[in-house]
Amino acid sequence: MRIAVDAFGTDNAPYPEIEGAVLAIKEDICDEVILVGDEQIINKELGKFFYPQNRISVVNASQRIEMEDSAAAAIRTKKDSSLVRAIELHKQGLADAVVSAGNTGAVMAASLLIYRCIKNVQRPAIAVVFPTQEGHQILLDMGANVDCSAENLLQFAKLGSMYFEYFFQTKNPRISLLNIGEESAKGNATTKQAYKLLSQDKELNFTGNIEGKDIIRGITDVVVCDGFVGNIVLKTVEGVGFSIFEILKEEINKDWIAKIGSLLSYPVYSYIKNKLDHTEYGGALLVGLNGISVVAHGRSNAKAIKNAIRFADRIAKSGFVTHAKAYFERF
Repeated sequence: MRIAVDAFGTDNAPYPEIEGAVLAIKEDICDEVILVGDEQIINKELGKFFYPQNRISVVNASQRIEMEDSAAAAIRTKKDSSLVRAIELHKQGLADAVVSAGNTGAVMAASLLIYRCIKNVQRPAIAVVFPTQEGHQILLDMGANVDCSAENLLQFAKLGSMYFEYFFQTKNPRISLLNIGEESAKGNATTKQAYKLLSQDKELNFTGNIEGKDIIRGITDVVVCDGFVGNIVLKTVEGVGFSIFEILKEEINKDWIAKIGSLLSYPVYSYIKNKLDHTEYGGALLVGLNGISVVAHGRSNAKAIKNAIRFADRIAKSGFVTHAKAYFERF
């Protein structure tokens, strides 16, 4: 698989992208990485690494979309940006997937403009593979659509179900609707109607509502919600996880007994941190589009970019987009 990487997306671009690409090739994660951006800067930085040079190529792009840029305006005025050029490579069949750690709104807008939605899909969504106590689950939408209809949530459930099935090779994944209570009568008008639609769809393994406190437990496979709620959930969980480990560090540093105890408990802390590390997959997938765009975090380091490349390669090989197109286009 050939993965195109927007080399000027992260906060510290292009260094994490370049090192991440080199790591991906050294670990034989994919067949080729195409770095898109200022070729002079990229080639100079690549010169610092040893790697199979025939497996990393560079495509020049004279512009860069900044985090503070308006997404819609940037796509119109920066058509030779590293992001747009990378997505165009995928559209033209010159790459099998795209990875970008740039402006999420711009990645979404450019992907939608260039790939277009799958026929009969109303809106694309951001789907995150989320770690839980029992394994992993998919959460969507994580921020692409602030306001959603019940029909949108039903389509997200179908996309999430297919995504989980083909990515994790698991038949009949469990689908849950994020709500303020488990009872079908709970929630606002949209979630009540969505519950009804999900319950009536015989193709889905709908298990009912799920509350926020149960997301990390891993009692379901796909959690569906609108982008407003989903984005808050994602960032809250990330923040809580970070704060817990910071509090532990502060308490451990207060006395020598705690430090000795921490050394003995280090394997446990390390296991928990790795198990709940949301950066294992390096990014989130935009689902519902005629293409594969993986959105990585702006603060991504080389390891996160490497994992995002691995993630994109795995999605491309899973055939999820092909199956989603076949499903929705039959209507």
